[in-house]
Amino acid sequence: MQFREIVGQDQTKARLIETVQSGRISHAQLFLGPEGSGSLALAVAYAQYISCENPGPEDSCGECPSCRKYQKLIHPDLHFSYPFFAKHKEDTAQTFIAEWREAFLENPYLGLETWRNSLDAENKQANINIAECHQILQKLSLKPFEGEYKVLIMWLPEYLDKEGNTLLKIIEEPPHKTLFLLVAQNQEQILSTILSRTQLVKVPAFSDQVVETYLLDQGVAPEKAKQIAFLSDGNLQTAQNLLKDLENDNFQLFTDWMRICFGDKGNAMIDFVETIAKSGRENQKAFLRYGIHFLRECLLILSGASDLVRLPEAEQVVAINFAQKVLSLAKAEAIVAELEKAHYHIERNANPKILFLDVSLQFVKILKFNTLPSGTQHIFS
Repeated sequence: MQFREIVGQDQTKARLIETVQSGRISHAQLFLGPEGSGSLALAVAYAQYISCENPGPEDSCGECPSCRKYQKLIHPDLHFSYPFFAKHKEDTAQTFIAEWREAFLENPYLGLETWRNSLDAENKQANINIAECHQILQKLSLKPFEGEYKVLIMWLPEYLDKEGNTLLKIIEEPPHKTLFLLVAQNQEQILSTILSRTQLVKVPAFSDQVVETYLLDQGVAPEKAKQIAFLSDGNLQTAQNLLKDLENDNFQLFTDWMRICFGDKGNAMIDFVETIAKSGRENQKAFLRYGIHFLRECLLILSGASDLVRLPEAEQVVAINFAQKVLSLAKAEAIVAELEKAHYHIERNANPKILFLDVSLQFVKILKFNTLPSGTQHIFS
């Protein structure tokens, strides 16, 4: 990947290029940025620039043998580590390298949820296990095959548990010409022993203008691009999800669902369940994500923070009306909780007809009969 392929982040690109040109490449760096900010793509482009045989003043050449291999993520001196969903204790990142290459090349701004969806993750938890740490030590003990540097890019080191301490010595005193590029989203969740051994590279979220430009370049209509950019809050992964949501007209479908449940319309409820059950798992998840987003905006309205609401004008009118006439804080929180549980179960291949019928009946209890699930608490209390 070349820097020119990454939207925005011009200042960060310039700083990274300057470290190479001035010979001040730190052996362990932490690219810290929110999901969808391009931090992973920047780390790959940086590694390609360092390894390029004919680097230019602003980017790698993209044509030398090293660049061509980097473009396909198959350079023998480029190694990746990332959270995965191990089925066996001996599984490592290398077990899933084909899926990883495909996922990144398709979407270099991917988040963990997108990565999970590309795998048969079942109900397993993501982590970077001890077998992976031993694999890293083995890989980096070898000399470079072709280039001057060996590079390990570790995505989401937050998923290293105490096993990460196995890597401390090699991070602090790596073999000659070995680079560690860690790409993280949450600094507080990284092992402090690893954090203290890295040089920080802060990657900011994208501006609305950058996201809008990106969407326009993807062929999205100007009005829709502006709307999605406003809602995505600088996260290109969220922007891609929202684009799918709008294509599926989830706003209309979700508000129809709420009206059916509030009116306790049994026949219409069955029709809705049949419709949503046929839409496929990814569409169902996108629909539920939209519902969670919409209800959280309603919570802002109910809490007196309408100026923070990020909804298109037509949706905002409906949200205000729904919040003022139907919802309360407790009801909105209860509905969000049901939607989050439904999303969790859809990910784990729950029967969609049974699931959406059950959730619909729960909504009837909440909206029509003011019956809240036990344990419901105000998130503002």
